[in-house]
Amino acid sequence: MAGAGAPEAARLAAALRAGDRRALGQAITLVESAHPADRATANQLLAALGPGDGRSVRVGISGVPGVGKSTFIEALGNHVIDAGHRVAVLAVDPSSALSGGSILGDKTRMERLSRRLEAFIRPSPAGRTLGGVTRHTRETIAIVEAAGFDVVIVETVGVGQSETAVAAMTDLFLLLLLPGAGDELQGIKRGIVELADIVVVNKADGELTAAAGRAAADYRNALHLLRARSPHWQVPVETVSALEGRGIDRIWQLVNDYCAARRAAGEFTRNRAEQAREWLRSETAANLLALLDEDPALAARLAELEADVAAGHVPPRVAADELTARLRRQLAATGGT
Repeated sequence: MAGAGAPEAARLAAALRAGDRRALGQAITLVESAHPADRATANQLLAALGPGDGRSVRVGISGVPGVGKSTFIEALGNHVIDAGHRVAVLAVDPSSALSGGSILGDKTRMERLSRRLEAFIRPSPAGRTLGGVTRHTRETIAIVEAAGFDVVIVETVGVGQSETAVAAMTDLFLLLLLPGAGDELQGIKRGIVELADIVVVNKADGELTAAAGRAAADYRNALHLLRARSPHWQVPVETVSALEGRGIDRIWQLVNDYCAARRAAGEFTRNRAEQAREWLRSETAANLLALLDEDPALAARLAELEADVAAGHVPPRVAADELTARLRRQLAATGGT
């Protein structure tokens, strides 16, 4: 893939493989850029890096606000590094719907982990992307793996109706919950519980120790009523105290057990192949939407239809079909290029 950005892409690829931390940040910034020239260079970089060797482990972690995700990830990350691995944490911070800004405070919340040379923490704003991840999380995973990080942790914004996209780009989805099931058990979305490969009740310390045990028992009973994602894995429910570091070693062992079971069944490779196909579809959809904004005539018509939809004059489905038809005619007129 030739182009003006080819030398820069080749330089970054070589620097990444050599473990250059500065190049790592530059590469991620490049793939997150919306500038057309940067996108072309980013594509050349991703092509140069290739698909990877498949030996990494990608862990998605989600949980309600206040469950202690950052504390848990820091404890897990330090334990994994002590076990001889290199850990990248991709932490997605919620963006303001008004300003687009985000707090990006995970480096301060994971202060001890951020000081370790074997760790890399990259906070990114979620922007308008649903699913608790950014649009470019997949590319960032590929980049940190190329840089030698063999355990990638993706921390999502938090639990919600759309907080399941992380399961479509990781090997294992870990759900963090608070002690005291009861009403909380009713409040957790069934969909996200069904996606969980490991369920962890955090803050099992002090006065909450007994409550955490009861909550774990309730979730174990509830999971028996749900269909398992894999016939080769029974979803475990564990209690931990991330603050005190208790139970973290057990969680890492479960991660290894899960990956071993999926690899033995051939599901690990198949899952990643399916995720690659889904990545293609989501990128294609995003690119098609971008075409609407880039073309002056389509952008103008889109603005008109948005006003009509907002006013209730045109159903959204009808407006969408019109835009699709216009785009199809335009592509046909240019020979599909």
